[in-house]
Amino acid sequence: MSKTTKISFCEKEGKLSIHTYEELAALHAIAKILAQPVDLREQLEQVLQEMSSRLGMQRGMISLVDREKKEVWLDVAHDINIDGLDVTYEPGEGITGKVAETGRPMAVANLGQETHFLDRTGARRHLNRAELSFLCVPIIYDSNVVGVLSADKVAHQVENLDKEIALLSSVAELMAKAVHIRALEEENRRLRKIVGQNRAPSMDIIGHSKAMQEVFGLLAQVSDSNTTVLINGETGTGKELIAHAIHNNSNRKGGPMVQVNCAAIPDTLIESELFGHEKGAFTGALTQRRGRFEEANGGTIFLDEVGELSAAAQVKLLRVLQEKRFQPLGSSRVVNVNVRIIAATNRNLEQDILGDRFRADLFYRLNVFAIYLPSLRERGSDVILLADHFLLKYSSEMGKNVKRISTAAIEVFLNHKWPGNVRELENCIERAVLLSKTDTIDCQHLPPSLQIKEKELDKKDKGTLSSVVESQERALIIEALEETGGNQTKAARKLGTTKRVIQYKIAKMGINTKLFKKRENAVKQ
Repeated sequence: MSKTTKISFCEKEGKLSIHTYEELAALHAIAKILAQPVDLREQLEQVLQEMSSRLGMQRGMISLVDREKKEVWLDVAHDINIDGLDVTYEPGEGITGKVAETGRPMAVANLGQETHFLDRTGARRHLNRAELSFLCVPIIYDSNVVGVLSADKVAHQVENLDKEIALLSSVAELMAKAVHIRALEEENRRLRKIVGQNRAPSMDIIGHSKAMQEVFGLLAQVSDSNTTVLINGETGTGKELIAHAIHNNSNRKGGPMVQVNCAAIPDTLIESELFGHEKGAFTGALTQRRGRFEEANGGTIFLDEVGELSAAAQVKLLRVLQEKRFQPLGSSRVVNVNVRIIAATNRNLEQDILGDRFRADLFYRLNVFAIYLPSLRERGSDVILLADHFLLKYSSEMGKNVKRISTAAIEVFLNHKWPGNVRELENCIERAVLLSKTDTIDCQHLPPSLQIKEKELDKKDKGTLSSVVESQERALIIEALEETGGNQTKAARKLGTTKRVIQYKIAKMGINTKLFKKRENAVKQ
């Protein structure tokens, strides 16, 4: 074998590919660029520059994929002026759209003969396309297509399209994590004007995730009515914000909005708190007092943590819901009220009914229109939107110039489970802004629980060599299975190992052996 070449494995179809030492040196240089603590866009621009100067790949472009719409938009380019351009592709549209939709690379030997090439940037308008080849590969992170990497190359310099695709795929694999985070950041930036204006019922409620868009849709349906609403969700998800949004978007917004924390009121005082009392009604009742329901007349009462009410209080509440009137404690007078009721709980009330902790008849009175508020871990990249919001809020409150969150810190946020939900995230950002002495929040500014997570991610990154070995091992196994039609015994013999080892590896790597049997049958037919 020549001293100028080195064999590496391309996972695509388990085939061998050859990289020259010059190409390996370029990949090494790109890896070093991506390891630098600089702005993500700047990193990606440097990678495209390296592809141009070392690999002869001109007019490099990185496009990002919107996870919800599957739309693709051009984000970073080299040798192409994209200032002022908004270049997008629908799923399956053009070569870029097809690669994003299928997750499979595409190569064009002669660009002049390719009808699906759109040239949305106009960069090749004055070039002889017949002299150019075009390479386009998916950027995959965590089994999802997060972007598309493409470039031109002078056609006569291309000896083997498969080899060029393998090289570009190696670059895409190196940049996958950076592009994943860049896609989330850019998606949030592009949609920030939409979120909170077109559909969000309140500027205090932030979210672009599908789960939150469903919540916004429900709020739009129920707000301008008198229907009783029950909000379900974990502690810290923002149930109070949702209740206020419903009130502020209703025809009762001119009336009072009274909030009652049912968990904070002792059983002995709950009746007095909700319905009021007369002077001398009980020991300590020195004056007459209006109850919360009377205070909310003409408006809305929000019963937070309604699942914590005692059995006696549940009976009283049920009567008010049924009759729309009540008697203050120690009084003979009847108070009629016109109140809309919004309740919230972090408990599973249906389970509580089975355990005799909550009245079924009261549950059905409250559960007229249910809204489930998703936890933060169910909201995907909303965590970045919320983090940015709290960053601006606390930077302004503390008079500090903290403007951004580092890439490493963002990755920690995306991997954390957030048991305390939005409240935990807000506290985390407040602490980080207070500790930061620069314009950036970094991992060392995060709470100890999140810093432990960051160390775990570091260990994961240090396992890159083992992941490369596993990738090569997977490629060899796939190649052997292809050649043996999925026969594991023959594949083991071909690789010089035992069937037991091959079975273990196949199960561990999640390889579907049925696919290779189907290919063999198709060939026979």
